[in-house]
This record gives sequence, C-alpha cells and structure tokens, in this order.
Amino acid sequence: MKKRVPHAMSIIGYIVSIPVFCDSGFVILSPLNKALTKRAGLSLAVTAVALSTGLYATHTLVPPTPGPIAAAANLNADLGLVIMLGLIASIPAALAGLYYALKVGSKIYIEPDIEESYEELMQKYGKLPPARWAFAPLVVPIILIVLKSIADFPSHPFGEGMLKSFFDFIGHPITALLLGVLLSFKLVDKLDEHVYGPKGWVAEGLKNAAIIILITGAGGSFGYVLRQTGIGDYIGTTLSSYHLGLLLPFLIAALLKTAQGSSTVAIITTSALLSPLLESLGLASPYGRALTVLAIGAGSMVVSHANDSYFWVVTQFSNMDVTQGYKLQTIATFVEGVVAAVVILIMGAILL
Repeated sequence: MKKRVPHAMSIIGYIVSIPVFCDSGFVILSPLNKALTKRAGLSLAVTAVALSTGLYATHTLVPPTPGPIAAAANLNADLGLVIMLGLIASIPAALAGLYYALKVGSKIYIEPDIEESYEELMQKYGKLPPARWAFAPLVVPIILIVLKSIADFPSHPFGEGMLKSFFDFIGHPITALLLGVLLSFKLVDKLDEHVYGPKGWVAEGLKNAAIIILITGAGGSFGYVLRQTGIGDYIGTTLSSYHLGLLLPFLIAALLKTAQGSSTVAIITTSALLSPLLESLGLASPYGRALTVLAIGAGSMVVSHANDSYFWVVTQFSNMDVTQGYKLQTIATFVEGVVAAVVILIMGAILL
C-alpha cells in the first residue's frame, strides 16, 4: 500500500485543484505529502511531481478554476459541457504526469524533510469532518452546473417547465458556486472569528479572490487590446488556410504560457484573442467552443519553468534545485500538456 502514495497524491491533487489555484493547493498539501512520503520510504521527487501534475490537470482544464471559467465566458462556451469534456481530457493528462513521476522521479532521491509526522498532523487537526461534507463544496457545484447544461439540451430531457427553470437557476455558475461556499461552512465546528474575523477564512478568501479578479481582468484587457489592433483578423486570415483547427489555440496558449509564465493569463488572453476567429476556424458549434477552451487549457500547461510561480512553489517546497526542477517539473508539464492536447484532438475528430 505504501507504493500507492504517489497515486493517492495525484488523485488528491486532481480533486483539490478543481476550485483552487494549483499553487495554493500544493502549499496546503505539501506537509501531508512529505509526511506520507517519509512514512512510505519514498523519494520526495516522485510524490511531489505526482501531486503537482495532479493539481495541474484540473487547474487548466476543469471549471470552476478561474482560467477555464473565464475562457468559457470569453468564447461563449457552455460551462457544463466544458466541465464534462474537461473531466474526460484531464484524466489521461493526470495519468501521464503520474507515469512520468514514477518513471523519472524514482531515479532522483530527495529526502522529505518533515516538521511533523503523519500521526502528529492528525493529532494537530483533531477530528476531521466526514468525507461527504469535505467533498460537498467541490462536487455539488459541478453537478449542478452539469445538470443545467443537460437541461438546456435541444431534446429537453427535463422538459420545458418548472423543472428546467429550477435547474437553470440552481445550476447557474454564480448560484452553484455560492452554494458551494455555504456548504464549506459545514466543515467547521462553529462559526467564530476564525471563520469570519479579520484574519479568518472569509477574509482570506476575499483577499485571494481579489488577486484572481485582477489577473482575470488584466488578461482579458490585454486580449481585448490585441483584438482591437486587428491581429485577430490577421491571424484568422493567415492561418485559416492551414486548417490547424484545435491545434491553433493549443499553440498560441503554449507560446504565451512559456513566454510569461502564468497559465491563467495565457488562458484568458488566448481565449479573448481567438473569440472572433471561431467561425473561420470551424469551431463555432457548442462542442467546438468547449473543445477550444480545453485546447487552450492544454496549451497553458506547456511548460512550467523559471518564470512560472508554480515552478518555484513546487521546487522550493520539495527541496529540488533548479536543475532537478527542470528535469522533473518542467518536462512533466510538457508531457502532461501534449497528452491532453492529443486527447482533445481525438475528441474533436469524434465530436466535430
């Protein structure tokens, strides 16, 4: 069972990063990862890369993470469809990252330096909430958003009356995510200053949200400026003859990601840039728009290196030097992004 620790960390990262920035997720999960790695007698290189790639898969492909949800808005893509297809595409991507961690990470031994053992961590946090309440804030909003998309299918599986209106309301992203926030309060024993005080959960969440809103706004503004320069029409005219299809959003996002470091900025900027090009690229259908969001997300994985804050979070919290970081984190994200792109291209060949 100890050999399954990397698999467990990959799965945990995959789930946690759906609503949370991968940087924050890695920092939060790092003590647990080190404690389990020490207990299993494994190299931290293996479990750190398994965790980082698990987090990365859903961070770039599955709303309601800020990047994909903003891209879906920019491209007018059905959010429920993006979630459903994103969950499918992100599984092979996460498995590719896990495979790379097991094959390459096992050749590099990094000692996990732990301040607290697994038993001490459990004692520190005391009684943990039941699993159903721990997963509810993550899973319930996703289910509601997906149900809204199903309700809006042309076949009207829930009819056209009150039931459809109910799912349209409860499954709207704002309503669903607000419900997720309310469900998260069930994870604490009592509502006190640790929850709503000046330095509590709510205040910390608002502070983090402000940064996300700033990044989203700046990325969208930059994309709008690029569109006003006419570069979008030029790219569409120049590249439409090459029939790149879904490969074009992947390549543009990969170039922006590699150049400036932030996956979220790469996703938002690329989606704003490509918004007027969907017709000429043959991607204006509902499936085309959803798959374009995912192709952009796959491109935003390629690659995490020295100008990416996530690269430094993973390396510094995992005791990697820069050379090890490039060999482990950078190449792992390249493999993960390429695998995700291949899966999305296959989905496009089937659905478009």
